[in-house]
Amino acid sequence: MELTATSGSGAIPWLNAVETEARLPFPKLVDALQVAVLELAADKIRCPERQVVPMSGGAMLLSMPAVADDLVAHKLITVAPQNKALGLPTILGQLAILDGQSGATRLILDGATVTGRRTAAMSMLGLRALGPRTINRALVIGTGTQARGHVEALAALYPGIQIGVRGLTKDNEDHFQRQQSHLDLAWARPHLDNPWDVVITCTTSSTPVYTEAACLDCLIIAVGAFRPEAAELSSEIIHASEIFVDDPGGAPHEAGDLIQANIDWTVVRALAEILPQAAPPTRPRVFKTVGCAAWDLAAARVAIH
Repeated sequence: MELTATSGSGAIPWLNAVETEARLPFPKLVDALQVAVLELAADKIRCPERQVVPMSGGAMLLSMPAVADDLVAHKLITVAPQNKALGLPTILGQLAILDGQSGATRLILDGATVTGRRTAAMSMLGLRALGPRTINRALVIGTGTQARGHVEALAALYPGIQIGVRGLTKDNEDHFQRQQSHLDLAWARPHLDNPWDVVITCTTSSTPVYTEAACLDCLIIAVGAFRPEAAELSSEIIHASEIFVDDPGGAPHEAGDLIQANIDWTVVRALAEILPQAAPPTRPRVFKTVGCAAWDLAAARVAIH
């Protein structure tokens, strides 16, 4: 049920997770992200580095503002790993959407839902720009919230796609597939040698979960390693591939896969350089995402309109 908050300008709609998800359909979100990527590169969106403040018990408070002429988006979320034992989500918080001229709050969205939806949509933008011309088969590594969002995005944008899922155990994989049984997709066995068009890693692992040889016809999208000491991909994959990132400002500090591989940052390219679509690849490609507040602003634009 939609709640409201109040301010000097009157009632402000406050959407829960289900309502927020309904406001962020993947096709519109991917298009809005393309606009935001180009605007950020052209300095039309002001997006300072996110502020991270430690909390007790190993939790963190993250403050992520982004400002454009039309809207302001400020996401304030907490990341508390111990919440799982308490029966609470690991990520909690809100995204406030403000008018870009007056600063009046217009809408409040569920912050965790925004993060999940725009992260998956950014992967889909990378797939559209960098991936093979035809997308029939995808491998998703992970069975958590991010993996679920990516499977939902793939099903929405590529109806009938074959998806393989790799989890820590077969039980995890089976449970995950049952949860997504309503989606327009076909499940593929995840350990077959048949080629994939895209591999997406969505784990919290600190050590590589994908070590197979990089392939010219398969885009690899690395989502999960957001700390300098973590890496989901082997260094061999990184050095064998052409590397693209969503946020060239944040990647040198947060893209653990690239940091652990001691990448030469002068050869890393921003997604904005090649939009709307890159030329056909001459080397395998990796798209590493770290996220930034400008992508929340893109989601805010979709939710408002």
